[in-house]
Amino acid sequence: MDLTDIISTAIDAESRDAARTETATASLGEVSGQVVETAAGAVLRGLDKVSGEVVDLDLSVGQTAQLGRISVSLGACRYPARNPSGDAYAWVEVEAEGQSDPAFQGWMVASSPALSALDHPRYDVWVIRCKSS
Repeated sequence: MDLTDIISTAIDAESRDAARTETATASLGEVSGQVVETAAGAVLRGLDKVSGEVVDLDLSVGQTAQLGRISVSLGACRYPARNPSGDAYAWVEVEAEGQSDPAFQGWMVASSPALSALDHPRYDVWVIRCKSS
């Protein structure tokens, strides 16, 4: 094996490695790089566990609604671009009367409400869907 063969083999190996990296990156992007749209608002559902009352909260981004003794604010709502009625997730902040810290602050996922749930003794709040207008 002369110097030309060694250089040629090294270049071929680099090309194969680069091709493998491109393929792995493309596959990873297909799995985790889901394209999402941002919505103008969301529909959240609230439950008063004491009275059994269920209320739908139709909120625009930046809006706050009162549900009994808690206030629910919507920061953002996003959904899969190719499936507007699909899995919505919303940035929600819930504040209880008389409490200095939020009772909940974070993303809630419509398809998995227990994944990131409000932990309140009286109220449950979860995301139903995003609304586009």
